[in-house]
This record gives sequence, C-alpha cells and structure tokens, in this order.
Amino acid sequence: MPAMQSRGRGRRTISEINMVPFIDVMLVLLIIFMVTAPLITPSMIALPRVGKAPSQPQNPIQVMISKDETIQIKLKSNASNSSVANVAADIIRMEPNVKAAAPGAQAVPVVISADKSIKYETVVQVMDKLQKAGVSRIGLSVQTGG
Repeated sequence: MPAMQSRGRGRRTISEINMVPFIDVMLVLLIIFMVTAPLITPSMIALPRVGKAPSQPQNPIQVMISKDETIQIKLKSNASNSSVANVAADIIRMEPNVKAAAPGAQAVPVVISADKSIKYETVVQVMDKLQKAGVSRIGLSVQTGG
C-alpha cells in the first residue's frame, strides 16, 4: 500500500479555469447580435414642415420680441408695447376672443415672432404666460427658405 500513496501525484485537482465554454457562449452571442442588429429599425419621428399649413390665419395677434427683449403686440393696425409679465393681460384686453371660443367658432390665434439672437428662455416665458391665461392657439413665426 505504501506504493499507492506515492502514486497520488497523477490525480491532482485542476486549478485553472476552462475558457473554451466561455468563448463558445460569447461567439454565439456575437452571432445573434450581428444577425438581429440590421433587423432593428430606428424609431422615426415625423417632424412638422415649415410652410405647409393649409391656410394662414386671417387676423392673428402678433407678439414681436426684439433684440433688446422689448415686446410689441400688434392687432390689425393697433400696436402697443408690453412686458413679459403683462403680455397675456394686454393681449386679452386687446382681443377677448383669444381664449377658448364658443363651440363652432375658432379662437383668434397668437403668433410669436422673436429675433433669433434673443434668449430662448424669453420666448418660453411669453408662451407660458399665454398658456396660463387660457390662450388656446399659439404659434411661432419662422422664416421660410434657406
């Protein structure tokens, strides 16, 4: 029996990791991703196009924000100056039909024209004041063409 104890060197435990199954799994996953990647279509967003409106509003109220952030309100031939804090009250005072209209009638639209060099925050503040006051139709004026 003493000879058997010395021959125990042939049955040592393997202390290294077998990488072959890991590599096989990774290659299978790589093939799956390579096959399915072209089948996944990116989500498409339908953006509005400038100048494609069916008809322009007849007599919109124009809110013009100049480079120095002064606000001028124009309705037909009437014009008045305003501020960001008072723009909604001034528009409602000039045209009461700017709020949600009676059934069957459309509210008067408000078009905001802002200089491209002013802060975006100013335009958003004007839109926010109008929406909080109940103005139902608000639009932004843009320049068409290149």
